[in-house]
Amino acid sequence: MIVRYLCHPQVRIDPLVAVERWGLNEVGRARVRSIVAAAALQDTASIVSSAETKAIETAQPLAEALGLDLIVRDTMHENDRTATGYLPPDEFEAVADQFFASPEQSVRGWERAVDAQARIVAETLAVLDDAPEGDVLLVGHGGVGTLLMCHLAGWPIHRIRGQPAGGGNVFAFARQTLTLRHGWQPMEILNDPQQATLT
Repeated sequence: MIVRYLCHPQVRIDPLVAVERWGLNEVGRARVRSIVAAAALQDTASIVSSAETKAIETAQPLAEALGLDLIVRDTMHENDRTATGYLPPDEFEAVADQFFASPEQSVRGWERAVDAQARIVAETLAVLDDAPEGDVLLVGHGGVGTLLMCHLAGWPIHRIRGQPAGGGNVFAFARQTLTLRHGWQPMEILNDPQQATLT
C-alpha cells in the first residue's frame, strides 16, 4: 500500500484575497483534469485534503472520479504565514529561503519550520491510523509537504528538497514502513507511475 502526497498545482494569485483562499488558475485546473483517471490512483481508498481552497479544488475532482468522499482536515494547512500575508514573489522567495535555512526560528512571524514539520507528521500519522486499507492520497502544499518528506527520509530540513517551481508535484512512501518511494515528481507521473524516479 502506498501513500502519495500531492501538492496543488498553479494558483490564481490575488493580493486582495487571503492566501489560504486562493483557488487554482486555469492551468492548475487543467492539470488536475489530466490525472482524474490516472492509473496510479485506482487503488486509492481514501483522499484527505488540507482545508485551503487550492487544495480542495485539487482533491475534489479526484475524489469524485474515484467515487470517494473527500475528507478535509484543517491542520494539514501550509506553514502559517499569516503574520506577513501576501508577499511579492521576490520577497516571498527570500523569506521562504530563511524559513528553511533557520528551521528553529520564526522568520518575520511565520510558523517555525520545526513546528510545521511536527504538525504535518502528526496529521499524517493520524490520517493513516483512521484510513481504510488501501492506498491513501494526501492533498496539500509544497512547504509542509517538503517538511514531511524530509522527516520520512531522515533528511535535515533544507529547501534543496523542495518541489520544482509552479507546484503540482507528488511524492510517495510506503504506508506500512513509511519508507520514501520517490521524491517530488510532476503530478502527471500518476498517469504512468513506472516513470517515477526513485529517490
